[in-house]
Amino acid sequence: MEKWKEKPLIDAIELIGGGTPKTSVAEYWNGDIPWISVKDFNNDNRYVYETEKYISASGLKHSSTKMLQKDDIIISARGTVGEMAMIPFPMAFNQSCYGIRGKGEVNQTFLYYLMKDSVRKLKALTHGSVFDTITRGTFSSIIVRIPDIKTQKKIASVLSDIDDKIEQNLLLNKNLEQQALAIFNSWFGPYIYGDKPLPDSWSKKSISELDVLVTDYVANGSFKSLAENVTYLSEETNNVLIRLTDYNNNFDISEMIYISDESYDFLSKSSLHGDEIIISNVGANVGTVFRCPRLIKRMSLAPNAIMLRSILLQDYLYLYFTSPYGQREIKSIVTGSAQPKFNKTNFRSLNVVIPDQQMLKKFNDIYGSMYEQVTLNITENRNLKMLRDSLLPKLMSGELNISEIDL
Repeated sequence: MEKWKEKPLIDAIELIGGGTPKTSVAEYWNGDIPWISVKDFNNDNRYVYETEKYISASGLKHSSTKMLQKDDIIISARGTVGEMAMIPFPMAFNQSCYGIRGKGEVNQTFLYYLMKDSVRKLKALTHGSVFDTITRGTFSSIIVRIPDIKTQKKIASVLSDIDDKIEQNLLLNKNLEQQALAIFNSWFGPYIYGDKPLPDSWSKKSISELDVLVTDYVANGSFKSLAENVTYLSEETNNVLIRLTDYNNNFDISEMIYISDESYDFLSKSSLHGDEIIISNVGANVGTVFRCPRLIKRMSLAPNAIMLRSILLQDYLYLYFTSPYGQREIKSIVTGSAQPKFNKTNFRSLNVVIPDQQMLKKFNDIYGSMYEQVTLNITENRNLKMLRDSLLPKLMSGELNISEIDL
């Protein structure tokens, strides 16, 4: 194996700047060119496949944005700094990011993992306080070690195989959720939407009339008492807050917020056991619905969300509020334009179609096996990420000799 070469990162890469077409010119937007911003790739997935916004060829021509090619890297430089992804097909991007392409004999997938390791080091050194912007000078200050191309490819293969398996599990879970929602809509949709009359054994009741616990963070006390009794910690403990951000991060333990034992005890009215329904009730993502993960740590609900727990209705209500009808019902109680929100009192007033217990049991049996597979995949992904993140610094430093690994 050849000696690893040490050099400034800037000498190994080509930096590409992004831009934004004028938003006042309608013809620059809603074309067929994907246009990336950091909100499209802040989830730790290796590839970004979808973008919220698209631009036209005219928008591309009359702005400073550039086209990134397949396997180019994108990194956020402002705002949520250091988020990274690879590009699976040509895309444009905004000025809050840099595009990165390797120079010479630098394997692009190896470069992606080299960048991830470099950003990890920067964040560790600054503890998240100073590292709030990436400039061209940042890439000059980072010193990296690069092996020969054969070793690069072997390292990239080990790490990308793990990420590929993670992506497969995410796609499988998405497919299972789509199947479950299709079954739900087929069985219950006609009655929920009013296309068919309710069977005599079914009912329509408000959430407050059902055997469902609805609670939230502020159920534990006033804002003053919460501020006095809840302490967020940077170091890892056995207690975590579950946030919408964690759902978006695929419940990456390393990105979670920890709290003290005393804080966890104080938040007893919003403790989580796993599998509860969580619905975001404040902010731009109001109405987002997800299930609480099953973690070995003690969990409590974070602010800006409500939690639902029910023995019999949990699976049904999860898909009910995930469905277009349920989303419309949630939106009906949202107030505020600058800061959309709803409260648990208004949520409890929503009316829900409830099938008879025989139908619910039949549905729960079918969906239950699908949900178990989803949770197994989530757990496997969490373990795979821990493996990848433990291998990453060892492989990039040469501490772990890749030539000794049998691929």
